[in-house]
Amino acid sequence: MALTLLLLLIVVALAFEFINGFHDTANSIATVVATKVLTPVQAVGLAATMNLIGAMFGDAVAKTISSGLVDANVVTITSGVLLCALLAAIVWNLVTWWWGLPSSSSHALIGGLCGAAVAAAGGNTAALVWAQSADPWYKGSGLLYKVVVPMISSPIIGFALGVMIMGLLFAVIAAMARSGGWLARMARPRFVNAFFGKAQLLSAAYMGFAHGLNDAQKTMGIIALALFGAQTVGTLDGLPDILGFMHPDTDASAGIDTWIKVTCALVMAAGTAAGGWRIIKTLGHKMVKLHPIHGFAAETASATILSGAAMLGMPVSTTHSISTAIMGVGFAKRPNALRWNVVERILWAWVFTIPVTAALAYALVVAIRLTGL
Repeated sequence: MALTLLLLLIVVALAFEFINGFHDTANSIATVVATKVLTPVQAVGLAATMNLIGAMFGDAVAKTISSGLVDANVVTITSGVLLCALLAAIVWNLVTWWWGLPSSSSHALIGGLCGAAVAAAGGNTAALVWAQSADPWYKGSGLLYKVVVPMISSPIIGFALGVMIMGLLFAVIAAMARSGGWLARMARPRFVNAFFGKAQLLSAAYMGFAHGLNDAQKTMGIIALALFGAQTVGTLDGLPDILGFMHPDTDASAGIDTWIKVTCALVMAAGTAAGGWRIIKTLGHKMVKLHPIHGFAAETASATILSGAAMLGMPVSTTHSISTAIMGVGFAKRPNALRWNVVERILWAWVFTIPVTAALAYALVVAIRLTGL
């Protein structure tokens, strides 16, 4: 029974990774599509390729998910914690995708994990690892350092970085226009659009890489946590020889096995290739009108945040970083250029993601126990 649950859990985890791919595709390619630098098909192909490459670099975020947020003693295969957490996150992702809302897959998974762990512990919040401090603080572990702090700071940094990069680019172009001669000609809109149309190919690739580097690792952490827990109680002893590779080479906090990295990277790339046009329209068309220079600034700002957070083991939301970067770019362009009604809808999705997925996962665990499954 436990072995069947383990295999089911891995299948559901990969389903989440696939949905994460097409749900968050919009985050990495919305701007490059909106500015018409690439067609949707070309942009999805670029994002899928860079997601695959990014997912193979580093495992700090995966180790945070697998060992730093909830008490490992309640995350057993038969407790249903991981399965219910994944199901809650999948439901929320599909609902927000259908509504065209760019919500966070990262926070959906974390909310589900926390809600399910508390339910499995009989409603005891001690199942959550709140904070394990370190010096410096950003090397600390637990929900406070790895989730709450970056959840608050990354949107603020994304907005500020978007404003700063956009402001710097505007200042350079204005200085070129005042200088006269060939520099002034290069500052004309036609040349600026042409230059940043090329430059945005690089920023879009950077964004795709950063998305894979941060987002793909979350499912890696879930699978690693499940396998380590299964090995601890002897569940993996019943594996047939053909599945012998599933035995973890290390414990849950030491590293992620290569086969897990490759599998998750390929599944996320496949999901990305499936696209996500509903959210692309919200981010790339409805929130603010974008030109190549704006897309370059937003993608550069967002990708920088994601890459830095991934190195620190922080599962930061791709949605939050790119959305607020676009807001910052729009604000730098002209404060009233933002469509605030769309921004408000996105903010509500952010607010509800963790509570809703936590409550849903909690209810699923309780329901499973009541039905005896």
